[in-house]
Amino acid sequence: MAVEKMREQAYQSFTQHLLASHVRPGQFVSQRELVELTGMTLAAIRELVPRLEAEGLITTVPQRGMQIAAIDFNLVRDAYQFRVILEKEAVAHCTRTAADADLERLRCEHQNILDEALDAGVSRDLDARAQNVDWGFHDFLIDSLKNEIAIKTYRVNSLKIRLIRQELTRIEGHVVPVMKEHLEVVKAMQARDVQGAVDALVFHIEHARQRAMGLS
Repeated sequence: MAVEKMREQAYQSFTQHLLASHVRPGQFVSQRELVELTGMTLAAIRELVPRLEAEGLITTVPQRGMQIAAIDFNLVRDAYQFRVILEKEAVAHCTRTAADADLERLRCEHQNILDEALDAGVSRDLDARAQNVDWGFHDFLIDSLKNEIAIKTYRVNSLKIRLIRQELTRIEGHVVPVMKEHLEVVKAMQARDVQGAVDALVFHIEHARQRAMGLS
């Protein structure tokens, strides 16, 4: 149990530092550097490396060390395509099963962000809140499946999506369209329109992919 807890702590520490840009996509790091970065023991880092490799977050390069996953066209394509596969099933299930109160809460959260953005513009604080609403919405969809394999796999892919956004684009400058796209999904969900919700979600994810690639 203690070893498993240490391994999980090392993983959480690594991913937090990755999202904070303390290490960057494509960067080479050594196990010793990860010890310094995470504050974990060398033994914990050695236990961590196979998981990071299996999840595609690092690659071991002979003679050079470990390389943080690089952001390239293939990663963007694969991550967003996989996101569509998972979230289509999730939004269909959630449309059928979510409580009316939860859907209304989602609608209000998005509408409040949208109204504030349209009335007063997008401040740094609003941008941060919009980002949390964005992530929370997609997490809500996946969590509704109550499928641990899907949830864990989604979390890894979501981490890659966040890295892509961090390197290539963020929600800033896109708060209004993102909130509007989400609201279209929620509107269909509240109407219990499964196909409408799936179509609106696929439209949103495709636009997110285009934004990440600088196409919109």
